[in-house]
Amino acid sequence: MRRHTVPTALATRPRRRSSADAIAFLLLLAIFVSMPASPLQAQKTEYHVDRSANNMVKFVSDAPVEDFEGVTDNIDGYLVYQGDDPTADSDLYFEVDLRTLDTGIGLRNRHMREDYLHTDKYPHAKFNGRIVEASSSSGKTNVKVRGTMDIHGVKRPMEVKGSFSGSGDRLRIRTTFDVKLTEHKIEVPQFMFLKIDENMELALDFTLKKAK
Repeated sequence: MRRHTVPTALATRPRRRSSADAIAFLLLLAIFVSMPASPLQAQKTEYHVDRSANNMVKFVSDAPVEDFEGVTDNIDGYLVYQGDDPTADSDLYFEVDLRTLDTGIGLRNRHMREDYLHTDKYPHAKFNGRIVEASSSSGKTNVKVRGTMDIHGVKRPMEVKGSFSGSGDRLRIRTTFDVKLTEHKIEVPQFMFLKIDENMELALDFTLKKAK
């Protein structure tokens, strides 16, 4: 009996995928994409400023007679990181409403806001950055933050050290650092012929609550 052989070109030709195969492939792909993330993946931890808490932001500068202070509790912002490690994909943003800054004297408040800070155009002092170092000690976590300070429309890179304490749903943040007014194109204020120092110390003590 004569054996029939299949031509080589036909034997190596790939099978054409049918429309049914294509639909099945797309269905499998859709199922894979919609699957929930692995339980081993760290979940996002997110906190927002608790604006009902006893928050405090203080601007302090030396003057020849007495220290010059401006105080407000109007701070807002957030802190986000992955899992329990505050340095993991961290992102933080805080802003202070300079229009609410109180020096204790009404006329001085107006001069500070209108003549030096120009709060009609630049109402907020802002900081955006991330936590790059964190270490626990004596019931609190000491952190180093790198980011950008934006005051009076001028952004400057800045590294800040601070700490947070507490656990669960609430964290208390504390930090103190210096800002040079002239670096943000702010004229050094002068009141009653006494010029204050151009280096302004910022002290912040505020509370975050866990986002739900």
